[in-house]
Amino acid sequence: MPCQFIYRKQDFVLDVCQNNGNSSPRASSPSKFDTCIQAGWTERMEKGLFRYHLGDLQTRILPGPCGYVAQLNVQRGIERRKPEEILSIQQEFSAKQFNFNKINPEEILFEMIKDREVNKGLEDKGQSHRPCRMVVLINVSPLEFGHCLFVPDPLSCFPQILTRFAIQVGIESVFLSSDPGFRVGFNSLGAFASVNHLHLHGYYLNHKLKIESTPAKPLLPEKAFYRLLDFPAGFLFYTESEEVEEVARVICEVTDFLVDGNIAHNLFLTRGCQPLDSIQNEKDHCSGKGVRIALWPRKSCFGAKEESSFNVALCELAGHLPFKNKKDYELSTEKDVVDIIQRCLLTDSEFMRLEHQLTCHLKDL
Repeated sequence: MPCQFIYRKQDFVLDVCQNNGNSSPRASSPSKFDTCIQAGWTERMEKGLFRYHLGDLQTRILPGPCGYVAQLNVQRGIERRKPEEILSIQQEFSAKQFNFNKINPEEILFEMIKDREVNKGLEDKGQSHRPCRMVVLINVSPLEFGHCLFVPDPLSCFPQILTRFAIQVGIESVFLSSDPGFRVGFNSLGAFASVNHLHLHGYYLNHKLKIESTPAKPLLPEKAFYRLLDFPAGFLFYTESEEVEEVARVICEVTDFLVDGNIAHNLFLTRGCQPLDSIQNEKDHCSGKGVRIALWPRKSCFGAKEESSFNVALCELAGHLPFKNKKDYELSTEKDVVDIIQRCLLTDSEFMRLEHQLTCHLKDL
């Protein structure tokens, strides 16, 4: 029986100091959540439960305004599990394929469970009285320190389609961490998800990303809905600790809309500042009391040949680039990266049409 991490809103770390340099140092006082992940993850690395040993990765910041964080992770490209064949964004779960009910039980770090008061609130709203259970396990092919997977109630065998619960716990996980470098991400089917069993990724990256502070245009600010500016075409949501449930509901409305329209997408969550349509002043720039949730609709990739240098998947659209070979890691420029990324995104006209549709959809809620 895995150990349990029971949490309440009172466990959220409400203000994380983010420095102004390129690095985001590990928090000097890890939260209880960070300690559970980091200690358990390190112990399992020492036990040899991963496909390879992850040391300090070679890292460089690509010159240019995007500030891409490039890392060399050759073994992940070689050793990771062969992705499941995906034919549709709405593909049903298959027990015959690899799923997280088939893992070594030692890979499980803990179960995240909201305390009784939260579950009682669900019961009062007419929902069945059932613990909100999120299983956290190591990613045996890690891309960075602490790389883990968040799997909602694995025995329910949900396909890789976001639910409100998964989104909400993803946001809450960022709030539970005192480390500004803790990030959470999601790949839909058709956006390089390799396992059709609902899961999100979490990991620590000791470097700042432009996504934490890039300007955003308000679309429906009352619904925390913005468009990213000076970044690959995508949307942005923002929440502080008191609005998590409502913002998760809005995000789920958007991702459901994308799934219904067979539009692949990537989600990335990180500490960051409140969205404005221009660069914030220095004080706001350093604030980490909120969570930014970036969402990129994109062209679907089914059976496509992978890029030789990196895949546009979990974290690349957010500015973190795990390279699979040394040559591309050393020689790639910001322009090379932008060219690869642009090939994966919707055209300008497709994106603007979708923006209009989503704005109308959310206004009607």
